[in-house]
Amino acid sequence: MRTKIEFSSQGQSLAGLLETPDTKIRAYVLFAHCFTCGKDVAAASRISRFLVQHGFAVFRFDFTGLGNSDGDFANTNFSSNTEDLLSAAKFLEQHYQAPQLLIGHSLGGAAVLAMAAQLPEVKAVVTIGAPFEASHVIHNFDAHLDTIEQTGLAKVSLGPREFTIKKQFLDDLRNQTTEHIKHLNKALLVLHSPIDLTVDIADAEQIYKAAKHPKSFVSLDTADHLLSKSVDSEYVAQTISGWASRYIPVPETSRPSLTKGHVLVAEIDHKFQQDIFSDHHHWNADEPVQLGGKNSGPDPYEHLLAALGACTAMTIRMYATRKEIPLEHVEVSLSHERNYLEDAGNVTEQNKSMEVLIRKVQLLGPLSDSERARLMEIADRCPVHKTLHNNPHVLTTLVK
Repeated sequence: MRTKIEFSSQGQSLAGLLETPDTKIRAYVLFAHCFTCGKDVAAASRISRFLVQHGFAVFRFDFTGLGNSDGDFANTNFSSNTEDLLSAAKFLEQHYQAPQLLIGHSLGGAAVLAMAAQLPEVKAVVTIGAPFEASHVIHNFDAHLDTIEQTGLAKVSLGPREFTIKKQFLDDLRNQTTEHIKHLNKALLVLHSPIDLTVDIADAEQIYKAAKHPKSFVSLDTADHLLSKSVDSEYVAQTISGWASRYIPVPETSRPSLTKGHVLVAEIDHKFQQDIFSDHHHWNADEPVQLGGKNSGPDPYEHLLAALGACTAMTIRMYATRKEIPLEHVEVSLSHERNYLEDAGNVTEQNKSMEVLIRKVQLLGPLSDSERARLMEIADRCPVHKTLHNNPHVLTTLVK
């Protein structure tokens, strides 16, 4: 599920995107994009999508003055970026859950390293192609440094866009230190390509040496700095998911003790998501997204149809096996309809509509007409079919 979010940072409204899985959330992740990029850059989108598929909720946003966020990029700097990250983390904590994993790409990696120690709930930090020193990005302005120093600002082309860089931006970068890496007190994963032409792999070595254990390094082999190939983004996400499991365990679903024939249904998100337990099984029920659910499981009527269909197929199979009928395959398709009877005679409030379960049975194999007819008779003898036709009463009691 994708939710567009706006939150405040340093008096500006920032645009964010929260992606959540359809299953129980393993942990919240805060993602910091690369320098002058945005939350929707290809690498960030792909990595987020994969992590969501593996149970993480990922929050990424546009830093002040970038993408859909308010503010003037010219008035930002590295310190303001870390403040934006802290505001994003605070927003998650207040409205959802504090992030346990930080991921930063390029300068975003340097930013998450700089602010991670201020977030006690964070258990692990990941950097992707990150520089050891924030001041590394100054080389992007080499041709304009004299102008910036003398006049206080200059327009600089970075990729396809032009940005105004002020002297305060350079001064802030030069004032940053790397002492915080030594005192990170979080598990650290450093991901870097040996052929990265934007940030040399030597920076990854410096980050790794400065940090204390637990720490890990993974080479991204032939990846470029922006992870422009989808296969590289997916590998990064897969590596993060596996590595993080040592520090952020997959939440265990507490299984109730149930006897055979009993089912327990319990809310997950206090909306429509439900945990369903039997004596040996666990699955989910939900409603479609258009009805306000997350579509994380079949809806109640789909469960009802599945019960009738499964029982029908099993009963036919049992009879065919016992009678040695050459039945090769059974398929049962079902749907639910309400047929309204306003045009019929003698309609009362009690029978103005009729519930209809439409069941279509397909029997494959070298069967005779009599064998097919007999198997269709057996279909109506399945226990669930009988229960539905016996007008069962539902006895409901309040458990105190």
